[in-house]
Parts: sequence; C-alpha cells; structure tokens
Amino acid sequence: MIAPHGSETLNPRFVYDTTKHEALLHEAQSLPSLLVNSAAAANAVMLGAGYFNPLDGYMNLADALSVAEKLHTTDGLFWPVPVINLTRESGIAAGSRIALRDPNVEGNPVLAVMDVEAVETVSDEQIRFMAEKIFGTLDPEHPGVATFTGLGNTLLSGPIQVLNFSYFQSEFPDTFRTAVEIRNEIVERGWKTVVAFQTRNPMHRAHEELCRMAKERLGADGIVIHMLLGKLKKGDIPADVRDACIRKMVEVYFEPNTVMITGYGFDMLYAGPREAVLHAVFRQNMGATHLIVGRDHAGVGDYYGPFDAQTIFDEQVPEGALKIEIFRADNTAFSKKLGRVVMMREAPDHSKEDFIALSGTKVREMLGQGIAPPPEFSRPEVAQILMDYYRSTGG
Repeated sequence: MIAPHGSETLNPRFVYDTTKHEALLHEAQSLPSLLVNSAAAANAVMLGAGYFNPLDGYMNLADALSVAEKLHTTDGLFWPVPVINLTRESGIAAGSRIALRDPNVEGNPVLAVMDVEAVETVSDEQIRFMAEKIFGTLDPEHPGVATFTGLGNTLLSGPIQVLNFSYFQSEFPDTFRTAVEIRNEIVERGWKTVVAFQTRNPMHRAHEELCRMAKERLGADGIVIHMLLGKLKKGDIPADVRDACIRKMVEVYFEPNTVMITGYGFDMLYAGPREAVLHAVFRQNMGATHLIVGRDHAGVGDYYGPFDAQTIFDEQVPEGALKIEIFRADNTAFSKKLGRVVMMREAPDHSKEDFIALSGTKVREMLGQGIAPPPEFSRPEVAQILMDYYRSTGG
C-alpha cells in the first residue's frame, strides 16, 4: 500500500486510547480555554484524522512563512499550505497547556488539547505575504483571502491531541471517514490502485464519466469519491444534498464494489493550485495512489488559469516529494457526434456546438425553475434531488 506522506506509518493526532481520552477530557475542564475559529478547528480535525500526517500540530511562524513561500517547512518537509492556529485572543503564554473549543458545535465542546510551544505576533504585512503566496491574489473579494486575512494576528504553535471530529461524525455518520478508516477499507476491499476524486459539488454526467475514464485508463481497482463536508462559500450546494446526489448516482450507475463514498472535515480554501497540492498530500495519506485533477481544480471565479492546478505539480512540486500520481483531466462534456461523454481535448474535430455544455449559472436557473437539465448533462435521479432542494429554498 502507498506510504503516507513524510513517514512510514500514519500518525493521526486523535487520541484512540479510551483511558487517555477520558483523562484528557477530564483535564481539559480545568485548563484555560480558547474558542478557535472555524479554520483552526478544521485543521485540528484534519490532524486528528491523519490527513495532515506527519504534522503533529500547528506550525510556528517560521514554518508558516516558509511553507507559504517555498512549499516546505524550515526542516525541509514538503507541505503546500500553512497549517496554523491564528487568533485574536491574547493572554495565552508559551509553555501553557490549553483546551481548544469548537466554534461550530453548540456549547463549544473541547475539540483538542494543545501544548503551546510558541505565541507569536504576525504582522499585517506577513499575513498579506502568506495570503498572496497561498491564493495568488490579495483581492478581498476572494473568499479564501477574506477568511485568511481576518483570522487574527496572534499565532499559537505546538502539538495537539484531538478528542473529537467536531460536527462531521455526528452530522455525516455514513460519509465522514478518517484517513485511517479509508486506508483500512481499501485493504479490506483488496484494492491496490486507487483513484481519488475531490468534489465540493454534486456530480453530473461529466464528473461520473471522468471517474470512470480514470479508473479504466489506470487499470484501477476502485474509486474513492472524497467530498468536502465543511464550510463553503454562499451559494454552494450543502453537503447533505451533495451526499444524497452522489449516493444515488453511484447506486444506479456504478458497478458494486468499485466506488467508496466518503467525506472529510475541512473548510474549502478556494486556493486553486496550492489547494490541489494539499488535496494530493492528504489523498496519499488516506491510501489513494492517484488523484484526478481537472480544469480549475479548487478554483473560484477567474482567479486561476484553467490548468494551473495541474502545472503546479510540474513547476513547484519537487520530484519525489509525493508518491501519489496525478491523473490530468480536461473539461469533459457529452458529445452529440459520438453519443457519449469525452474529454474535449480528445475530440479535436468537434466544434463548441457539438458538445452539450451548460454553465453552472444556467443549471442553477433551470433547477430553481423545476426544469431538469438534459439527461446528457445530469442523471435524472440526481436532477430530481437538486430540484427538490432548490424548491425547498425558494429557488
């Protein structure tokens, strides 16, 4: 099985030992508390689940700046995006032990216990420097930039011990899986070559066929559809609706034991190329041998070129830094000439009119009006779930 990133074995930060877990929960009640922001909470969940292996906690300022600029920590570990705990709170001292409380669950339960190794002030200039490197822009309209630059200027670093997986396990019990659980299931299924598909949207025919193409061309044993379950920007389809769409598509249109439907607890960064590399890191950690990277992967608006998320693997990922391989995909669409979904670059004799292609805006308009997109674009079962959702929200 493919090795995790940066270590021989996976080292999740969740405390699985029941006795230690109970002792930490008890200790946490008497520790100073910090209500973390959603970004820091999501980082804790990813650390707990083993997705951010081999990290044991939040990065210090030197590592965060190095990762933002050079894609590696000060000791040389390849990593594409800073994993940090920025806050507006003061009064926490280096050397202290604190309870991190969850901002996304009622009552703010303890999410993790942190040993604070350093407390550093991050200048606005350093915040902007990191944001520009991560997102490729400082435009405040970019949702990732807006979030990152508003987190605060106090950076807490140090290892954490994670005590729960926030709301992800309770709200998505059939879908949320840790990297540990996915690795175990891959072994149980006897899969060797495993393709991961990242999504924050419902899957239409083009996505479905792209997964099928990757599986066939790579001779893969199975596909792991791995959906983001955390916070998105306004207007994106909620995770429970996406989950229902994907499950219906797989149930009806894929062979049994060829697809795992899973999800992970993280907030979307919309960091385009950098986020694509982060996706590769944590898909390697969950046991995938290949990641599908398509057009404008992890992008938003027109901040990134259509294939920047592919070329970054050539230009900024050193050879040997990752073991996972990238399956590079073009836009896929239904060909009227051929009667099937194809990658557009593989149909050079086609004109624009030969494809059935709809913009996201047009699809949302149709669904909001109770009009199903053509079956060449969207499976009717999936379209029905989405029409029901839009009807429930008033379109």
